[in-house]
Amino acid sequence: MSLKFLTDAPGILTKLFNHLFPFQYLYMREDKMTYAKSGVDIATEDNAIKALSKQILFKREGFGAPLTDIGHYAGLIDLGDFALAITTDGVGSKVLIANEMERWNTVGIDCIAMNVNDLIAIGVEPLAFVDYLAMDTPDEKITTQIGEGLARGAELANISIVGGETATLPDVVKGFDLAGTAIGWVKKDGIIGGEKIEIGDRILGLPSSGIHSNGLTLARKVVERSHKYTDPTPFDPGMSLGDELLTPTKIYTEVLKAIEGCEVRGLAHITGSGLLKLKRITDLGFNFTDPLKPQKIFDFIQGEGDVDDLEMYKTFNMGMGFLLVLPGDEADKARGLIGGEIVGEIVKEGVFVGDLKVV
Repeated sequence: MSLKFLTDAPGILTKLFNHLFPFQYLYMREDKMTYAKSGVDIATEDNAIKALSKQILFKREGFGAPLTDIGHYAGLIDLGDFALAITTDGVGSKVLIANEMERWNTVGIDCIAMNVNDLIAIGVEPLAFVDYLAMDTPDEKITTQIGEGLARGAELANISIVGGETATLPDVVKGFDLAGTAIGWVKKDGIIGGEKIEIGDRILGLPSSGIHSNGLTLARKVVERSHKYTDPTPFDPGMSLGDELLTPTKIYTEVLKAIEGCEVRGLAHITGSGLLKLKRITDLGFNFTDPLKPQKIFDFIQGEGDVDDLEMYKTFNMGMGFLLVLPGDEADKARGLIGGEIVGEIVKEGVFVGDLKVV
């Protein structure tokens, strides 16, 4: 007899059933949530990006030629003694939660953060930003609040918003989509690409402010199975699930201070695909012996969605929003300057969180 009907029971009944009848566990695995099941398959996405990148072959030569290939955190353009960096990103499905909560004054911060953090991740100082807002119907209430968030994000990142574009696309967009492009500068000898990373270097982890602006497709599916966004979180009755998920992405401008005062060999902004992002900066491995403790929202998502540890670390930042790689005592020096915790060291290969092998 099929027991799948029990997967629709409240979580406590499912857990009780698994405890009493562990031999039926295979029936219950159909209820496990993954990023792919929620609609975002990282492997498929990577293949699509590679297919796109293979078509972009032309490169300018001379002044203004590119210094990096497509695929790093940001692109670099040769301007003589220094380089101009450029990156683009959006807020993603976090905008859907903003719509549900009818509160749009934080997504602008996310838009700024997702871009400037990618600049900082190669040692670049952010300078300026332009935004792109597409809507099905213009709405002054929404645009006013989005503007508030963009202004606050620009202040936190110490950048200027120098322009942007707003499009009304009722046949293309349902609700709105917010994205942007940031530029910054760096002396060419100050670019941090990860080439100098060595085995034994230490990893300094900076805490995230929560889920940031990645993995929301999975998080939303988990919440919407049995909750409303207005429901209080189980770990803070004074905070709704929607407000918790809308907590803005942290902007890591303090990293620039560490770069100025320490020998930083590698940087990583942990966004979509979680710790898989580390493959961008070195072929060496990362051993997280003392990872930062994930915020309680991650425990909630994992428990409610029955998401396994590997899936969590391949989808979310899990409490570590930004990582710096430094040699020996330099890591302690950087920690004294900007905070954070020493979370591990560089090893020959693989990415490990305790006994868990992420890749």
